[in-house]
Amino acid sequence: MLEKADKKTEISEKDGKQRAKELKAALAALQQPIKQNKLPVIILFEGWGAAGKGSLISSLILNFDPRGFKVHSVTEPSEREKREPLLWRHWLTIPEQGKISVLDRSWYRDVSVAKLEDGVSDAENLRRMDDIKTFERQLTDSGYLIIKFFLHIGKKEQKKRFEQLESSKNTAWRVTETDWKRNRRYEDYYQVFDEMLEYTSTENAPWHVVPCTDKTAAELEIFRTVVVDCINAALKPQSKAAPAVSNENPAVDPGNFPLLPMPKLAEIPLDKTLDEKRYKPRLRGLQDELSALHGKLYRKKVPVVIVYEGWDAAGKGGNIRRLAQALDPRGYEVVPIAAPSREEAARHYLWRFWKNLPKDGHIAVFDRSWYGRVMVERIEGFCTAEDWQRAYREINEFEDQLHDWGAVIVKFWLQIDKDEQLKRFQDRQDTPSKQWKITDEDWRNRSKWEEYETAVNDMLRYTSTPFAPWHIIESQDKKYGRIQTLEIITGAIRERFE
Repeated sequence: MLEKADKKTEISEKDGKQRAKELKAALAALQQPIKQNKLPVIILFEGWGAAGKGSLISSLILNFDPRGFKVHSVTEPSEREKREPLLWRHWLTIPEQGKISVLDRSWYRDVSVAKLEDGVSDAENLRRMDDIKTFERQLTDSGYLIIKFFLHIGKKEQKKRFEQLESSKNTAWRVTETDWKRNRRYEDYYQVFDEMLEYTSTENAPWHVVPCTDKTAAELEIFRTVVVDCINAALKPQSKAAPAVSNENPAVDPGNFPLLPMPKLAEIPLDKTLDEKRYKPRLRGLQDELSALHGKLYRKKVPVVIVYEGWDAAGKGGNIRRLAQALDPRGYEVVPIAAPSREEAARHYLWRFWKNLPKDGHIAVFDRSWYGRVMVERIEGFCTAEDWQRAYREINEFEDQLHDWGAVIVKFWLQIDKDEQLKRFQDRQDTPSKQWKITDEDWRNRSKWEEYETAVNDMLRYTSTPFAPWHIIESQDKKYGRIQTLEIITGAIRERFE
């Protein structure tokens, strides 16, 4: 791709001023329609050192109301960021609907340059680029506009600019020894940049390579791309064919992941029980073992993600309490998931879960999770059929990235039958200390039991993978269910260290 941008591009001062005036006016007029249409926009700048990222970003944002955009400068990851998955910090900066994020460098700093300077292998570099393509596709599928610029200059031009910067005391600090090393190895960087651009330029997020020898021409190219080619096009009404929907969900695509066979909920036996005499010593033994394993997780820097889903009144709260009793409070967090806040609803649905991932060596326990997308949001119509059908693949990709990061992932569905749920609901209503646990929403959900059962069976079918399998917990007897979950958690962590 860089070959096509090697030619020198120039424009006369008179033509440049006139065209810039028109494009700046068009840029300034964009923010209101962006806000009205709830279009989230990401504009990222990559390129050679001294290609002009700072000045071009400055020229661009001067046309925007500062209340509608934010500039993020992406530098070396902090110690905290190094303890999270590679894309964690970038998920945190995605804009709300109707706002613009401008990135001075981006997630691409972790590929190509890392390959040359940090010893990242070809296989790891390819995996990172695949994760980036997944990230960008997930965002654009949910309505984000991503505009990617690579600012290009030649080796001689870069050297000349470095020398000009070094000639002044006020700008000499901007040129480092690393910059000169990169200039001396320009051909090597050219090759890896070119490979990166070719591999990660996709239909949903293409690269725009901008020749930057002439600043005015580069500025106009960026303005024109942002206004005419991208944002105006994104604001035009799009006609989409409705996805096919049937009981077999033919539009569902779980992605290219191996799936484990899962029984349907109706096939799960619920007759197992555990008496108090056997329950208490087994509980203490498992909690002691888990407490020891928690210390080992911290020392080995292994993160753990535990997901609890299940019917209302299936016993998630009591189950989580028995788990928490075994853990050092400094090394775990329980994340309760309810309806998204305004801030959460204005972003991609996975944003709030990326935000709550544990550091390595820590445990995150999700009391409900990202699976709300394919259950409550599906049933209650909070998202489109296309959204929830696409979510199986997105969730598998999310969990695959957690697995590649090194996380132990344990997922539970707590199963009870409809009669047992009614019994527990009535007990809650009749017990003053438990009445806060029962709401009108619980009764409304119960009236849709059959719809939820279909959705849960689909969830189990499409998202139980070898790296993040589902475990259906027989929770008709709460004691039996608690022991089941603790046995599975301790077993999964033990297996990591074997």
